[in-house]
Amino acid sequence: MYEDILLPFDGSDGAAAVLHHAAEIAHWADATIHVLFVADTTRDSVTVVETQVVDALVQEGEDTVEEAEKTLRTLDVTYDSDVVQGNPAPTIVEYAERYDHDLIVMPTQGRTGVSRYFVGSVSEKVVRLSSVPVLTARMQPDEQLTFPYENVLVPTDGSAGATTAAEHGLSLAAALDATVHGLSIVDDSVLGLDVRSTTSGRENERAATDAVDDLLSEAETHGVTNTVRHVEHGTPVEGILDYVESNDIHAIVMGTTGRRGTDRILLGSVAEQTVRAAPVPVITVRGTK
Repeated sequence: MYEDILLPFDGSDGAAAVLHHAAEIAHWADATIHVLFVADTTRDSVTVVETQVVDALVQEGEDTVEEAEKTLRTLDVTYDSDVVQGNPAPTIVEYAERYDHDLIVMPTQGRTGVSRYFVGSVSEKVVRLSSVPVLTARMQPDEQLTFPYENVLVPTDGSAGATTAAEHGLSLAAALDATVHGLSIVDDSVLGLDVRSTTSGRENERAATDAVDDLLSEAETHGVTNTVRHVEHGTPVEGILDYVESNDIHAIVMGTTGRRGTDRILLGSVAEQTVRAAPVPVITVRGTK
């Protein structure tokens, strides 16, 4: 399923916790973890030490990845590491694509709650820009990092983006022998009170039902034997979070674009809000508009 996992790492408590989660995945998949520290060139980090010009962030990066390497050796995980300079979010994305990594794993909160380059806006940029699937974990007290995943939630609106994400989620669930929860949410908040809104509401309900049916039909072709179907009414993010809480979900797999590339169910902003708020890992997969 995964062979090369990219782990952007800053040495924070959140990053350390996610490192252990990535190590569990790597053990299961027999994958290599590539530890990456990005020395942020948008910050002034050059200093003089004993008459020598030194880039303090590069030096810190080397020390930081060395600590990660020690942990990975203890966990008996195959790894390598790199320290590069650049603007963090695009550098992470470009690095993953250049070296054919098949998963990026990163926390959304790091050092003292505002990580050096894992602050929300950066991780959300990675989610938005990356053609490589991104696993994010929001490191808060209620965060649940359980592996292997036994219950995988796959939200869908039937769009091309959702379908692309579903393919990834179904392959992962099949490999883990996990239960797939197919969820589609009818967003009634966009409807008015006239007859056209009533008709549109029925159409949305039918589209949501069809989307889940198509997902679970595809699950059979992937060899997923345990499935649960749900069509809910509400706002997308709240519906996803409520479902996670009520159904012992261990991971969410979702697209970053939805129907027509707008804010139907799985557009970027909904994916990003889910990444910020979900108490379980979220794997985002960029689809086509």
